[in-house]
Amino acid sequence: MLGGRPLFVLFGSSIVQYSFSNGGWGAALADIYARKADILLRGYIGWNTRRAVQVMDKVFPKDSAVQPSLVIVYFGGNDSIAAHSSGLGSHVPLDEYIGNMRKIAEHLKSLSEKTRVIFLSCPPLNEEMLRNSTSSTILSEIVRTNETCRLYSDACVALCKEMNLKVVDLWHAMQKREDWMTACFTDGLHLSEEGSNIVVEEILKVLKAAEWEPCLHWKAMPTEFAEDSPFDLVSSSGDATVNPSEWTIHRKIPWD
Repeated sequence: MLGGRPLFVLFGSSIVQYSFSNGGWGAALADIYARKADILLRGYIGWNTRRAVQVMDKVFPKDSAVQPSLVIVYFGGNDSIAAHSSGLGSHVPLDEYIGNMRKIAEHLKSLSEKTRVIFLSCPPLNEEMLRNSTSSTILSEIVRTNETCRLYSDACVALCKEMNLKVVDLWHAMQKREDWMTACFTDGLHLSEEGSNIVVEEILKVLKAAEWEPCLHWKAMPTEFAEDSPFDLVSSSGDATVNPSEWTIHRKIPWD
């Protein structure tokens, strides 16, 4: 952390690792929180909750001098892949997935009294688009279904209710769009810009509604070095300057 800004960490699998690509939700958050918080990416393609539990002490050491103000966590899509006959692969049985997510939540909550946590549940997927985009001679067949995504999503949401954690139910949020199957994905699984916009909108809703002190919604957070200066842009009158610190006119979406 440089200059004392709050630190937001995005922790998860490819939905997180890719969140700065293709108009991704991580990049959108970094723009929204420019001069307010630093967004740190800790995304790992192909990972399940077993691997996350193995490294969470290294990614989030308890003795770090600086602890995150917010951690947004996504795991479950790879856990929900059908088990391979060899016993290898990323499948994690549902009960173990719930236990692993509990361990992740407990670890993050122990980092500091001010560390807040939001879990993202499994989004839906477009099975046909995914089949057409993932044929490979390198990988064994990967079986993913929308129904198993729902089961893991529901389990994540239920765990968060039990532990009093904030959660974004992506499985249901995505499907509020009538055209979600074609609009929200690049390959049937990973998110397009439209899909990422839903993630951002839902995260901002949680942050705005949360009764956290301090509030972590972007409009409630101070802008770094926002004081007026004679070195700001000169106004049209030519006798004063205009402070652009809070301008958001560059954004395609007027985020709330």
